[in-house]
Amino acid sequence: MADAPKQNLQTTATIAKLFELDERRVQQLAKAGVLPAASTRPYKFDLLPTIKAYIKHLREKANGKEAKTADTAKAEADKLRAEADLKQSKAKIAEMQLKELEGKMHRSEDVEAMTNDLVFTVRSMIMALPGRLAMDVSQAASAAEASALIRSECHKILNELAGYQYDPEAYKRRVRDREGWSEALADEDDD
Repeated sequence: MADAPKQNLQTTATIAKLFELDERRVQQLAKAGVLPAASTRPYKFDLLPTIKAYIKHLREKANGKEAKTADTAKAEADKLRAEADLKQSKAKIAEMQLKELEGKMHRSEDVEAMTNDLVFTVRSMIMALPGRLAMDVSQAASAAEASALIRSECHKILNELAGYQYDPEAYKRRVRDREGWSEALADEDDD
């Protein structure tokens, strides 16, 4: 019959002193299965397996902290990257606002509003045609003369539209009005 390995049983107090823990913590580790207890009432621990189990526990705990440290470093790197992206985005926005103020770039809603203004101008010119031509066309001697009068007025409208020019100042005024800067500029002029 082979001899069973000899156990070196120690009390909770001895293990607590060895690991620099209090006795309650040693009992908690035993209940959690971290430290193998040879007996539970009273707690007795085989010294060598208990030391090995505690070292294993500390190693796993340290590796867990290393993983947490790596996660923390990754989170910090992600945060720095996000902050850099935010600053870059703010710089792009500021650059676009500057271009807008300089009249080098226009917002789509400003272009739409200016185009609508032009369309309404054209519409009002066309709608005014019957009133402007009614008397002249009714007094025309023939249909050809009436047609020539209408054509002449249409050419006047088209020539007026052909003279339409891009007005950067109109866009600048629109930007100032939208941003509320025209009131601030007026207040400065009053001072």
